[in-house]
Amino acid sequence: MNQRIIVLLAASLSVLSAASALGADDAFGKDLKATIALQGMPCDEVVETKHNGDSDYNITCKDGNHYHVFVNPQGRVVVQKL
Repeated sequence: MNQRIIVLLAASLSVLSAASALGADDAFGKDLKATIALQGMPCDEVVETKHNGDSDYNITCKDGNHYHVFVNPQGRVVVQKL
C-alpha cells in the first residue's frame, strides 16, 4: 500500500472518530469497512464498533469477523483479525 493511501486512512480514522460521536455511524461504518477491505480482509457490513482510544477500534462484522483497527506509532493503519 503506498504512503499516500496510508496517510489518508490514518487521517480518515482520526476525523471519523469525531464524526462517530456526532451520530454519523453509517458513514463511519462504511469507512471502517473500506479500511478493512483495503487490507484484503472480508467484512460484509460493520454492525458494531468499540472505541478503544484515539484512532483505535474493535470492529464486529455481520459475517462474524472481528477486527482491531488502529494507527500504529509509525502512522500506519493496521487491521488485525481477532
